[in-house]
Amino acid sequence: MKRPALLLLLPAALAACAPARPQAADPAATRRDIAQVLAIQTAAWNRGDVAGFMQGYWQSDSLVFIGKSGLTYGWQPTLDNYRRSYPSPAAMGQLDFTGLRIQPLSPDAAHVIGRWHLARPTQGDLQGHFLLIFRRINGRWVIVADHSS
Repeated sequence: MKRPALLLLLPAALAACAPARPQAADPAATRRDIAQVLAIQTAAWNRGDVAGFMQGYWQSDSLVFIGKSGLTYGWQPTLDNYRRSYPSPAAMGQLDFTGLRIQPLSPDAAHVIGRWHLARPTQGDLQGHFLLIFRRINGRWVIVADHSS
């Protein structure tokens, strides 16, 4: 039995209508772009600019920060918590990140694992580890979730 021509063309027609797969992001470019966000955050923190530091975070009520005090949802509450915990440049100290492992997960998502350290000569140093989830939103890499200990 001969197949109708339409059935032979169906797989090709369906493939042509399928949504395009997103182009794979360059992992090296993703790592570089995210490292730049972290460098900008570090510079802002070290000049006592908490609001500038927060520019690396997603300005959304869906941002989540997990720290020693529990969960905080939203960009503004996270900023408020930072300002309350670090009310002055002396309290903020000098921030540095080490041991960064930036792992792209998809063209628009990545996670970063590392260690943070605040050098605070008059108040005592603080340090811990973190896991950041980054997403590329509107062409910009931002932190959408931060679990810092």
